[in-house]
Amino acid sequence: MKNKNLNKISATGFKTPDHYFESLDQAILSKLHSDTPLNAIKRPGFKVPDHYFNTFEDHITQNISKQNKTKVIQLNTKRTLLYVSSIAAAILLLITLFVIDDAPSFDNLETETVENYLLDENISSYEIAALLNDEELDDLIFSEHNLDKDNIEEYLLNNADIEALMIE
Repeated sequence: MKNKNLNKISATGFKTPDHYFESLDQAILSKLHSDTPLNAIKRPGFKVPDHYFNTFEDHITQNISKQNKTKVIQLNTKRTLLYVSSIAAAILLLITLFVIDDAPSFDNLETETVENYLLDENISSYEIAALLNDEELDDLIFSEHNLDKDNIEEYLLNNADIEALMIE
């Protein structure tokens, strides 16, 4: 079907006699009120061959028996299900092994995440110290700060409560 210039069609292609719809209801009512019964119609307009309905059933069964039976192939067999599921499992395995690389490492961790974990878990400094050996603790504590005896003494005098230290 060509759809070119459908908006420019001026004629519909159908024609009706003049004043057809104005006189249609009157024509139908006049046919209904006429006294001519349907039995008066001698030729109905349709012809059926002689003995058609008597031989109809035999004719249909002959046509059905003549038809060739086609081979039916089932699509949902166990074999196809096995093939499809094995292919899907192989693809899923490949994706999980090679594409998804979500192995946690310390390089990927943000310091804020670690700090939140330590704060939320209520881990004491003694428990953290138990995980490290003495050499690691010495490296961690003294590597960042340059502590002199004068600086330590000044800090203790200004910030420490001597009475609390004596009680401990």
